[in-house]
Amino acid sequence: MSLQFIIGNSGAGKSYAAYQNVIREASRNPINMYYVIVPEQFTMQTQKTLVEMHPQKGILNIDVLSFERLAYRIFEEVGGDTRKVLEETGKNMVIQKLVQMNQKKLVYLKNQMKKPGYLDEVKSLISEFMQYEVHEEEMDKMINDAEDKPLLQMKLKDVSVLYQAFREYLSDHFMTSEEVLEVLAKEIPFSRKLRGSTVILDGYTGFTPVQHTVIRELLAVCKKVSVTVTMDVREEFLAKGKPHELFYMSHKMIRSLSEFTKDVEEPVWIKSGSSSRFADSPALGFLEQNLFRYRRRSYDKEQKEVQIFQAGTPEREMQETARRIIRLVRDSQYRYGQIAVITGNLEEYGSIARHVFEEAGIPFFIDEKHSVLMNPFVEYVRAALEMVSQGFSYESVFRYLRCGMSDISRSETDRLENYVLALGIHGFWKWDERWVRLSRDMDSTSIMELNVIRERFVTEVRSFAEGFAGKKKTVAEYSRCLYEFIVQSRVQEKLAVQELLFKQHGDRAMEKEYAQIYGIVMNLFDKMVSILGDEKVSAEEYRQLLETGMGQAKVALIPPGIDQVLVGDMERTRLKDIRALFFVGVNEGCIPKNTESGGILTEMDRDFLGGQGIELAPGPKELMNTQRFYLYLNLTKPSERLCLSYSMSNGKGEATGPAFLIRTVQTLFPKLKTERAEEPQNELELIETPNTAVEYFLSGLTDEEKRKDNPIFAELYSWYLNSPRYCTVTKKLIEAAFIRKPVDQISKSVAKALYGEVSPNGATRLERFSACAFAHFLKYGLEVQERAEYEFKAMDMGNVIHQALEDFAAEIHRRKLKWSELSDELRDAIADECLDKISADYGNTILQSSARNQYMIERTRRILRRTVWALQEQLRNGKFQPEGFEVSIGGGRIDRLDIMKTDDKVYVKIIDYKTGNTTFDLVSIYYGLQMQLVVYMDAAVKAEQRKYPNAEVKPAGIFYYNVKDPMLQKEMEDDLDRLDPEIFKKLKMNGLVLAEDEVISGLDRTTVSLPMAYTSTGLFRKGSSIASENEFALLDAYVKKKITDIREAILDGNAEVSPYEMGNRNACTYCPYQGTCGFDRKIPGYEFRRLKQFADDEIWKVFAKEVDDEWE
Repeated sequence: MSLQFIIGNSGAGKSYAAYQNVIREASRNPINMYYVIVPEQFTMQTQKTLVEMHPQKGILNIDVLSFERLAYRIFEEVGGDTRKVLEETGKNMVIQKLVQMNQKKLVYLKNQMKKPGYLDEVKSLISEFMQYEVHEEEMDKMINDAEDKPLLQMKLKDVSVLYQAFREYLSDHFMTSEEVLEVLAKEIPFSRKLRGSTVILDGYTGFTPVQHTVIRELLAVCKKVSVTVTMDVREEFLAKGKPHELFYMSHKMIRSLSEFTKDVEEPVWIKSGSSSRFADSPALGFLEQNLFRYRRRSYDKEQKEVQIFQAGTPEREMQETARRIIRLVRDSQYRYGQIAVITGNLEEYGSIARHVFEEAGIPFFIDEKHSVLMNPFVEYVRAALEMVSQGFSYESVFRYLRCGMSDISRSETDRLENYVLALGIHGFWKWDERWVRLSRDMDSTSIMELNVIRERFVTEVRSFAEGFAGKKKTVAEYSRCLYEFIVQSRVQEKLAVQELLFKQHGDRAMEKEYAQIYGIVMNLFDKMVSILGDEKVSAEEYRQLLETGMGQAKVALIPPGIDQVLVGDMERTRLKDIRALFFVGVNEGCIPKNTESGGILTEMDRDFLGGQGIELAPGPKELMNTQRFYLYLNLTKPSERLCLSYSMSNGKGEATGPAFLIRTVQTLFPKLKTERAEEPQNELELIETPNTAVEYFLSGLTDEEKRKDNPIFAELYSWYLNSPRYCTVTKKLIEAAFIRKPVDQISKSVAKALYGEVSPNGATRLERFSACAFAHFLKYGLEVQERAEYEFKAMDMGNVIHQALEDFAAEIHRRKLKWSELSDELRDAIADECLDKISADYGNTILQSSARNQYMIERTRRILRRTVWALQEQLRNGKFQPEGFEVSIGGGRIDRLDIMKTDDKVYVKIIDYKTGNTTFDLVSIYYGLQMQLVVYMDAAVKAEQRKYPNAEVKPAGIFYYNVKDPMLQKEMEDDLDRLDPEIFKKLKMNGLVLAEDEVISGLDRTTVSLPMAYTSTGLFRKGSSIASENEFALLDAYVKKKITDIREAILDGNAEVSPYEMGNRNACTYCPYQGTCGFDRKIPGYEFRRLKQFADDEIWKVFAKEVDDEWE
């Protein structure tokens, strides 16, 4: 029958004219049927409009439908296909299952499918093939044509495998929404309702091939089909148009539909007139007539209808938008429902709009479906599945326990977590057995309490864990097991409690989500069972299937209330009766949207297939032109005001520029000035609402100049303080604005009670205080400990080596052997024996727990062997003999003490083993950061003096020996026997040597292991770390004085946060209390104590001056 086009510019009143006409016709012919077909998301709005326009305020013989709803209406009448419709969630699950089944056949997609979001790409390509009626013959043709393009051919072969499998899977039981229209086209000829009816297609910018087939069938049976087309009335009716032209899609639509019938009526041209949208807005009318046109003019008058502003950040941009909305409502009597905000990046701007509008008190509706993935119930189900499929790993168990749906409380979870981390518990059998091992600082009562909590947890999950254990089961069996677990956990009751709480707090969106979520998940289980119920899968495959389904599931939000600002996407959101439109985020990359990733098929692939005569969905290039058309439609939606805005940086803080659209609009309106959100014309604009004024209030608090003699700030300050709602938060803000570093001092009596006596020999403790008094207070006062973790760290390696060296020395002593006389084989055998004994028992058997830790044992073994070899070499090269290992002195332990006896003298050498790169430094000794060796030497000299009362006991040297495994770069053919001396050089000790030749040769006649060297003339080389007997005595006296000062400061109650900084080192680098102390250099008073460096010759003078003037 006849086809008629209703053509007009955007805003000219096409829909209005079409609806008026249909209402008039329907009233005259009450027995005829009239169908208005619009896109799915517009059906409700169109029904509402028609009812409001109808004189009787009711429509009986006018039906508003989408293509899908029309299909169901016809199926009800004629029967048709009985297969169920497989919607998006089910489609995803089926494709996921087909990927698992066809893993071996997929060459290109096998690894790609693991990438997040890739499944959706495959699904959209399969949907596209179905929409564009690509069948087996076309697929084969595409694969053969792509012979010279191996990558494209590989992709097509893989997609073909999944596409064929998908169609086969559906053939008997299901049909997709794309196929629904294919079936509809076949059934239209049998429908009585459609015969002789009138159909109006409104709101479409183009049609897919399947929709074309449906329209062709409608034209055969309907009396008349009218189609509204948005196109400039100045364009030719049947012109071909070029892809880059604004109305190319409209031309394409007119020409393709005109081919379906010879009976094309004269089109109705709707010219802009008194009933058009822009009758009272000349500037917006001008924009519609000239936007994206070639022969454009410029608007030379002053106008307020189109505005542009820029802001520093998206957050700031939304705040300015909120202020302008409030002003429109307050000053121009707008309703919120007459204002809309659209963007090309709803993901980012939607979340910003949510909190900015909430703060500003603006009612709003964000036009997006909300993913359920972050809902605690969904997270609970996902975590439970991960837990059973990953064998109760630490991460999965505590992800499950922290969802808030388990019966184990938060504090009980914390206790379990500390224990599990300390003892490395994973695997269901470990949870199922009684725990008996104790972690650090734990008593038997605690372990009994923990076992009670553990048993409750195991009881909660046992049947679930057993249901998912063992061999593969069907999807239906797994689903039943999961359902029973959810029922047993009383999830529905817990959700109802949360729903009630949200209701009491007035949070409608969350209340709605919690009301729907249980039904959504149950519906998902039903779908899984009906679609894949008899398929056998592993627990992990089942988890992937359910994850796929949950990724697709969405919560439908409350539809817009009577009076809310609509926040939506520039392509998807339908705007109706909008007086003011705010277009935010008009930035490069967002407008037009970035369309470069054309999915699995690239733009070149699409061009190539297009050249072979295969019609597919528009590629990136065509989409760019389409987006321009959407921009034109959106910018012409408001009837009174349009405001475009962009930000100078994106959410990540990267600089961005305005989109081309800004320049286009500025060219049309030369007198249009870009305003800056940060520089309003009037300060009062910054304090539109109590929430939006907070920023102005804070800037006044922190800037004295700004608040001085400022009546606006004074009034605002007074208002906030007197407001019952804002009073508390205002006081907190004032406190935060004037925050200063607190005086961290405890009273002497508290210090005495906390610390008791401070040993002068506890060098490590005293050094900690010198580095930062607050760190000392936390460690030795409050005794704050780091959480024990079941892992082998660098520090643990140091502990193992220390222990092994101590055991090695004890074993040699027990066997009455001499260090210097040990053979290489015996030395290594004893070292290995000591290490094996320690590693078997260290840290609750951690060293046996993983391959990495097994490697760490071997690495430690290598370092230990190298260390005992180097220590043996040093003893062989000198006359010192080991006197003691791990010698205890009050408050500390000397790793090794060697002595050399002469006729009337005893020389003492101290060695401290370090696994880090500790360097001996006199300046650090001066500041109390490295007193350990001097304290140990003093204690050792006294101890040896008691042992040898008739001899003179003198210090020979204090050394750090860095335990390490040096690497040498050598050519393969180099003589390996020459490597040992080089390695020995790398293992040189660092410290301070007594400047006496007899002592030096006694320590090491080669001097290779000592931190000094001789020149060719026999003098000490510059930079040698040596000291005279007097200087050793001076050092000892200085350290004693320093210790006295530090002990006094500790007992005076000094607990100040004042970490040192010297050169590129500071106290915070390896401090475990970082983040606890509140050290923040942005807060006045928090600074590092910068310690001055001294040259080698200066430092001794400084020591002398500090101790006593007589040393000078």
